[in-house]
Amino acid sequence: MNFAQADALNEAIRAIGIRHRALSVAALAPFGIHPGHKLILLELETAGPSTQAQLAAASGYEPPTITLSVRQLEEAGLVVRRPSRTDRRATVVELSEQGRALLPKLKAAWRRVAEQTVAGLTFTEVNQVTDVLANLAASLTAIDIPATDVPRYVPSAH
Repeated sequence: MNFAQADALNEAIRAIGIRHRALSVAALAPFGIHPGHKLILLELETAGPSTQAQLAAASGYEPPTITLSVRQLEEAGLVVRRPSRTDRRATVVELSEQGRALLPKLKAAWRRVAEQTVAGLTFTEVNQVTDVLANLAASLTAIDIPATDVPRYVPSAH
């Protein structure tokens, strides 16, 4: 791949990410949540009551991020936290009644985001794009980036 191809690919992915994030934020804002919260709420719906460590593993978020997000969701009345009965160090999180009631609206909003994202594509093209993006995500997940290969920003002394 030459530089022009690489630049075009990287720019397209960046633009899609920025625009999709903006659509997602706008769609979820009326519910007082953001895309990271959506992920936690849907995980709780699927898995049932979970520890914060389980939510971190399922979401890919760091434990401090999960702790903050769960606290925000609890303050919004969408989840409840309680100490684990089997592990004194763990906190169990589960959907509240209000959180369960929000899920159909949340899913409808998320469907609208997807529909807006692929507006103008045919059914076949949507399936092809979905497959390509899933394969791309899987290939990126499979890449092991050693910490020494990640450039570190060092501010200048000026």
